[in-house]
Amino acid sequence: MNHHVSTLGPGDVFRDWLVYTLGDRIKNKYCNVEVFKYSPSSHTVCRYKFKGERYSVIAKFFAEPTGKLKRYNAYEAMVREYSNLRAVQSIINVPAPIAMHQDFNCALVTEYVSGKSLSWYLAHNRDLFGRLTSVAHTLHRLHKNTRHDYYDKSRDFANFHSVLDQLKLDHSTRCLFNELLGKWWYSSLLDQAQGCMIHRDATPSNYVFHNEIPYILDLESSWHNAHYARDLGIMCSELKNHFELHKGSGVLAEPYIGHFLWHYSKNENDFHRTTKVIPFFMSLGFLRSARLHRHYLHHEYLIKEAAECLKSLR
Repeated sequence: MNHHVSTLGPGDVFRDWLVYTLGDRIKNKYCNVEVFKYSPSSHTVCRYKFKGERYSVIAKFFAEPTGKLKRYNAYEAMVREYSNLRAVQSIINVPAPIAMHQDFNCALVTEYVSGKSLSWYLAHNRDLFGRLTSVAHTLHRLHKNTRHDYYDKSRDFANFHSVLDQLKLDHSTRCLFNELLGKWWYSSLLDQAQGCMIHRDATPSNYVFHNEIPYILDLESSWHNAHYARDLGIMCSELKNHFELHKGSGVLAEPYIGHFLWHYSKNENDFHRTTKVIPFFMSLGFLRSARLHRHYLHHEYLIKEAAECLKSLR
């Protein structure tokens, strides 16, 4: 969601920098600029709409965190997302990176991509199979074309334990997760010779369809040398969680999950290999969601689902 917060005219330092940076894309250098703020978001994120120009940009201010994570290097985060966007814009559709400026609270400016998110299609149950097909193909392109020479398995487990730490589970539940994770660690299922670049925040709100084409948003937290199935598992957990919360049963998500994984896979063997490792990353996805529901009954469902996913290891 976004709402109008202000109108900037000539003389505003940030507005004037934007106009200068955009060059010939803005014809009337004296136009006013409407500002719309997005929420919720992990940082201050605003759309700047140039009146009479039919043109907008998005600015993300890394030095203005709005989530729980307040202490981090904002400059490095800004540069990292800018670099990630530059690295993949010839592979997949992303908002084109335009500029960054440390002095404006570490602002990263990208082109504005209009359209409806995958979250909208989920909520309205509109062409969900078709949208998931497009997202699956996009993720496959990203993973296939960014392969690296190794997979950093230990980082996934460290991140898993970090999420568990944040949940502050009771002793017996935490011990159960520790035991299950130990079995996955010593299993060979996750082992692979190569890693790839992953989105790492593969939630439906980060996929926007513009003229029927999916765009991936928010590459700040992307990883390299990662396991391709992490993006898939997070998306599948989000799908199941949505159906549990809004449709009465997570089981109703299974046809969509199967469809999504099938269209990601290049053949039947690839599909079966992926479905064997997906539970590990779906478990992580449920635990990530559980952080947002700690004071609700739904929290218990998410913890239970996360444990059941890990128990699927054979």
